[in-house]
Amino acid sequence: MPVLEATDRLTPKSALRHRPLQSESGSERAAGSVESVEPVAQRASRPRPTLADVASEEIAEWRRVEIKGEGQTGSKRSLRGAGQTTGGSRATLTADRPTTGTRGEQRGQAAGAAPAREAKTTGKRAPQTRRWFQAHPLLYLGLGMLCMLLLWCLLLPLISWGQTTLDDLRYGRPRTFQIDAFVGHNEAAGIPSHFIALNLNGHIEIIELPGGDPAHARIYSGPQLYDPDASLVPVTLSFADVNGDHKPDMLVHFQGTRLVFINDGSAFRPLRPDERPAVLQYLEHHPNL
Repeated sequence: MPVLEATDRLTPKSALRHRPLQSESGSERAAGSVESVEPVAQRASRPRPTLADVASEEIAEWRRVEIKGEGQTGSKRSLRGAGQTTGGSRATLTADRPTTGTRGEQRGQAAGAAPAREAKTTGKRAPQTRRWFQAHPLLYLGLGMLCMLLLWCLLLPLISWGQTTLDDLRYGRPRTFQIDAFVGHNEAAGIPSHFIALNLNGHIEIIELPGGDPAHARIYSGPQLYDPDASLVPVTLSFADVNGDHKPDMLVHFQGTRLVFINDGSAFRPLRPDERPAVLQYLEHHPNL
């Protein structure tokens, strides 16, 4: 005679997908250990996207961005970079999730996603390396100042050497300047007086030959120069009436200085203090003398 088994201790079928049914006896439910039973199949949920689906969505999104972003290179690059980052994160999340199906289906999905990956790789642009001329503007400023300093250090001795060489050709050594002028000194024969300006070891001297006669030569002593290259300073002469007595006076030029000797009719003499204001006023109105 068949014996019927009690069904109180059997696990209901609904426990595979839902909570176990409530029973009248709490001790019997605990003995059945329904809560520790793991479901054989996963809980039903929305379908998960595959690698091929994600790749096709990304390609379609990139094409839309390229069509909309023509002429806007900056925005196009930013959108493309954002699409690549999103695609990489989606692929990582999808790879981490457990997929259902057989190994053959997974191989098929991986084979379908390979062309999409190749398209994504060929679509990337090579990273642009930062060139040297894209440096900070302060770098160019510093290089310019350095070049100007080097140029100044090279040009300053060159200019000084050129000026000294030119003075050697024009005035010689010791520095000598000669000029003829009619100043009213023994010039009855119509011969102008001859003047020689010397810089002899830094001491300025002016030699006058009245009417070109060396027998009546006069020497006028000038100042003493104490510069390091005082012996190389050129000295020149000019003549103009600076006190209004209608007699040409003698002006000695050296280092931007003008030294005045007053013509008294027979020779030249230094400037007196009472004559200085009138002479200074005249020189201010005639700076080219």
